[in-house]
Amino acid sequence: MMSATRRHAKASSAPNAASVNPARRLSAGRSSSRGRATRRPPRRRNKARLQKKKKLAEIVAQEAQAHPGVPVEAFCSDEHRLGLKPVMRAIWAPIGERPVAFGHHRFEWLYVTAFVSPATGACFWYVHTGVSKPYFEKLLHAFAEEAGAGRDRIIVLLIDNAGWHGPANLDVPGGVRLVFRPPYTPQLQPAETLWELVDEPIVNKYILDLETLDAIISRRCVSLEDRPTLKSRTGFTRWPKIANTS
Repeated sequence: MMSATRRHAKASSAPNAASVNPARRLSAGRSSSRGRATRRPPRRRNKARLQKKKKLAEIVAQEAQAHPGVPVEAFCSDEHRLGLKPVMRAIWAPIGERPVAFGHHRFEWLYVTAFVSPATGACFWYVHTGVSKPYFEKLLHAFAEEAGAGRDRIIVLLIDNAGWHGPANLDVPGGVRLVFRPPYTPQLQPAETLWELVDEPIVNKYILDLETLDAIISRRCVSLEDRPTLKSRTGFTRWPKIANTS
């Protein structure tokens, strides 16, 4: 049976174990002497994450109090750029062989915007060719209409601080309240976890043109309807539950 290993397209040589400083190798674990073991410093909790969770939960509670009897649900939204530049990932290959993937670097792009509810896994997908404030405004209104914002429920929407998301001169549809996460904190955005799933059909593949890419990604977004899968990916700890559900 042929052995296999998981390798990247570009091989990287590991350092010779004999050339590594023994003291450095031991510093991450317990000391080689019989003295007391090295103690790691206490892990600091992400202050921005705690503030975001508190703020988001507080806003959901405020909206629930202001709209008694109407469900209030926290969604999050993010954009993902992908195009004709190949998406490369590591794959399994026989030991000693470098995996090969065909690609042609071209800088033409599509964008995917997702509005997802981590509490339920419900997701609304949009594929488009650019980003701007007028277009984001249209996306917001399309999402609000499809999700029943203001009609069936109130939506608290977590987004980042991209220029086209700014509140100035932005017509926010009724039933939607925007919440901006702290700058430079993509780890606080549950929707970021969706892009690995979206990219799967084009990984290590050559795509002829944008029309072909559009068709592939559109089919992929339609197929991602498994709510338990999306919920397990985006359901961050302590994400606010739907309010006023009784």
